[in-house]
Amino acid sequence: MRDRHTRPEVEVVGVNVGMKLLGAFLVAVLLVGVGATTGTAAPRCGPRTLVLAAMPLELNPLVEAATIERTTEVDGRTFYGGRLAGRSVVLAMTGIGLVNAAETATAAFEHSRCPFTAAVFSGVAGSRMYIGDVMVPQRWTQDDGKTWFAADRRMLAVAQQARPELTQDVPVGDAACACPGVDAATPVHLWHAPKVRVGGDGTSADTFGGKALPCVPGGGDVSGCRPCLPGGSPQDVADFAARAPSLADPDFVRGFLQPPDATTNTYAAQDMETAAVAQVARRYRVPFLGIRGVSDGLGDPLRLPGFPAQFYVYRQLAADNAAATTVAFLRRYTPT
Repeated sequence: MRDRHTRPEVEVVGVNVGMKLLGAFLVAVLLVGVGATTGTAAPRCGPRTLVLAAMPLELNPLVEAATIERTTEVDGRTFYGGRLAGRSVVLAMTGIGLVNAAETATAAFEHSRCPFTAAVFSGVAGSRMYIGDVMVPQRWTQDDGKTWFAADRRMLAVAQQARPELTQDVPVGDAACACPGVDAATPVHLWHAPKVRVGGDGTSADTFGGKALPCVPGGGDVSGCRPCLPGGSPQDVADFAARAPSLADPDFVRGFLQPPDATTNTYAAQDMETAAVAQVARRYRVPFLGIRGVSDGLGDPLRLPGFPAQFYVYRQLAADNAAATTVAFLRRYTPT
């Protein structure tokens, strides 16, 4: 039988312990609050979209339209955090090919302090449709249809409502990354008005044998290692000038990039990255959408012989239209 005089003491001790625990909890809450403002603890996380592109020419118009607030290096890859179309985004250039795309997306999902609520790939592609059109396929494959990765239905519905201003005037582009933000028009004008086309199938493949294709310092707007940002390195321009003859040679494209031999007449979009990112996004349960401007396809006013000739003439037009569609999409899309 318990002593009646000891029971209150036990109850008082219990209260004291409880008060100490409560006090410790309140102090911890205050410290977390302070840490959130000083960068010592996890930040407050809200809806945020990962926006990827493969080449400098694809990321350039997105970086120019964004407000970049911070830059982060992860495993040799650069991620640009900021605002685009009023949304919180992280922009990154994957590099060319399936392996580069998968590794960059994985690095983003693994190392971000805040989870992404959506992912978008913006870039250029071959297509069975018209040059300058923007294709938003409903599913993607990287094994010629054996396996499919579906785009997010809600994102597809929002893309269908997007009304970007698409250009018919072919820009010069910035092949050497020498004059970012300057994109003069050429006399080349598309006969047709480009459209955003939602639906159909997209395919991604490369011929790099499961290897990551390295970027080239001074490789310009195609194979360069970073977007063409203001204040770029003069050495990059000098390096590009030294390599310009090889970059302009179609044999360089076939030998170094090793693209498909002919533009597709079956798929809505044909590229070398999107399906790989779609697969990674599925693994991390992040809604995904691929947006691809047509650089080689139908309706060529110059009647060029397909890839790679069409790609080099219309690449910036296609990238600009894809970026305009991505921005218009982000304005309408509210991640959950």
